[in-house]
Amino acid sequence: MKHLDEALNQTQVDQFGRASAALLSQGARNLPTDIKDRLHAARMKAISARKAEKVFAKKAVFAGNTGHLSSNSKGIWDTVGWAAPLVVLVFGLIGIAQWQNDSRITDIAEVDAALLTDDVPPDAYADSGFLAFLKNGPLSDAQDNTSEIHNNK
Repeated sequence: MKHLDEALNQTQVDQFGRASAALLSQGARNLPTDIKDRLHAARMKAISARKAEKVFAKKAVFAGNTGHLSSNSKGIWDTVGWAAPLVVLVFGLIGIAQWQNDSRITDIAEVDAALLTDDVPPDAYADSGFLAFLKNGPLSDAQDNTSEIHNNK
């Protein structure tokens, strides 16, 4: 009775399991074929239903801000990792909008300057091709052609 009250250690449990398996295997050799087949099917079912063994994986561990070892990856870099591209995108869009606004203001200023400094009649500004005229500058080609005509005479 004393042996039943004592807890078995892992080595003793392994020895008991091996001895039991040897006795069962020896007894199974003398069984009829149909019983062997049923036992084999039951064994396969039991093996497939057993619990999976725990697998231990290595994980990197770094020292945190306080000097303690920590494997928690929720640090500042995780937050910055998704926030930094978002901030860059927002500032990029603001920069593009500002650049387009400045370009539009510059174009309007050129038209206003041309309107105030040129001797063009106000009806010319209603013409749809007038902005193209202003962008191309004064009639430099026409003046060159006129000077060529005067030189040829």
